[in-house]
Amino acid sequence: MNLDRINRVYLIGVGGIGMSALARYFNALGKEVAGYDVVSKPLTQKLEGEGVIIHYDDEPDLIPSAFTQNKKRTLIIYTPAVPAHHKELNFFLDNGYTVLKRAEVLGEISRTKTCLAVAGTHGKTTVSSILAHLLNQSEQGCNAFLGGVVKNYQSNVLVNPKSNLLVAEADEFDRSFLKLHPNMAVITSMDADHLDVYSNEKSIQKAFHEFIGRLPEQGTLLYRSNLAISDEATANLNTYTYSVKAEADFYPANLEITEGKYRFDLVTPKETLHGFKLPLPGRLNVENAVAALSLAYLAGVNKENLYKNLTSFHGIERRFDVLFQQQSVLYIDDYAHHPSEIAYTIRSIREFYPGRKITGIFQPHLYSRTQYFAREFAESLENLDELILLDIYPAREDPIEGVSSQLIMDHIRNIPAVMTTKKELMEVLKNKELETLVTMGAGDIDQLVDPIHQMLQQRLESE
Repeated sequence: MNLDRINRVYLIGVGGIGMSALARYFNALGKEVAGYDVVSKPLTQKLEGEGVIIHYDDEPDLIPSAFTQNKKRTLIIYTPAVPAHHKELNFFLDNGYTVLKRAEVLGEISRTKTCLAVAGTHGKTTVSSILAHLLNQSEQGCNAFLGGVVKNYQSNVLVNPKSNLLVAEADEFDRSFLKLHPNMAVITSMDADHLDVYSNEKSIQKAFHEFIGRLPEQGTLLYRSNLAISDEATANLNTYTYSVKAEADFYPANLEITEGKYRFDLVTPKETLHGFKLPLPGRLNVENAVAALSLAYLAGVNKENLYKNLTSFHGIERRFDVLFQQQSVLYIDDYAHHPSEIAYTIRSIREFYPGRKITGIFQPHLYSRTQYFAREFAESLENLDELILLDIYPAREDPIEGVSSQLIMDHIRNIPAVMTTKKELMEVLKNKELETLVTMGAGDIDQLVDPIHQMLQQRLESE
């Protein structure tokens, strides 16, 4: 469809990270934007402050009348998390409106630009955010749709009508990334995940190979060097690998931690670029930065911009987000919701803050993921010194009989652990001696961030 002919955009599930990016994008282009979400939260409140009209009851009568008057000039966007019985969704479907999934709209936008797509079961938000910052601060500029709020911009979207470049986070959930039209792509990982969509690891790897197939002939593919990507899939592409080790086309050399920052040189197929400084903690973020730097280098960003702009990247909300660091207490919030991500997060804390007791609060995300990875979650969480385990956040899923957080708890053997609810958490925390506290999860655990921060501040003031 021709998005230029659209005057109004209505989003069902507007408060999701991907949907809110589309809302901001169309709002920045001067379209009228409105939407529905289940509850008011900080992200929807910010959208309302930016001029997006939002309500929180699933009632077609609450849809602003301007959005129901001209079907040809109104676009309806919905997220796969919206249930099939949703009244507003069915109103639009039954009355002949143009109704598209979020991925389809992003695919249409990518068709009109030079698209740099960032895919992977882990790491794609960090890589795409660093990449977008590197491009945005260069002469080329860029547009970007990101899976997190970048602190430099306090937004998950960048809009630059003068730039033809688009950085798109390529989401494998619901096979959404197969709607994109990438010209360049990076793949960070292909671990088993989203097993409510993919039956097994082989199935998800097949989908990633289909994603590679969407690149044009002589398009550019960059991928982590240990991924099982077939030679057949890359036969007609310009293909490069990256790693944190010296066994790839792009990798860091002379890596060290100095004054709380990673410093390294970037080895490329043609030359070595010296003196990069990464302000983000965690060795995994070095790998993410190498991926972003490598794709930006392949896209033609000059070396001076790469040096300067990596140093000025301030990070992403809920990605190793240090929220409280006073005297003896440290509090970090992280989006980690897969066993591999949890292990990386805890390892990064130990590397940057050695010798400290780590208390972790984890909220499992999805019944299916908990059922499949219960043992792996326990193995990763046992890298903590102490665990507080919350109830499962169901997101889009109905309960599965016999599946609860207890499945993970049953495998915890080597550290003190307790189960509790969100409601009771603050009472559990009240009497604990804390050195390093980390909250982890992809559900609504972020609603606990402010209460925890306030509790820590009150403790400090009463000492």
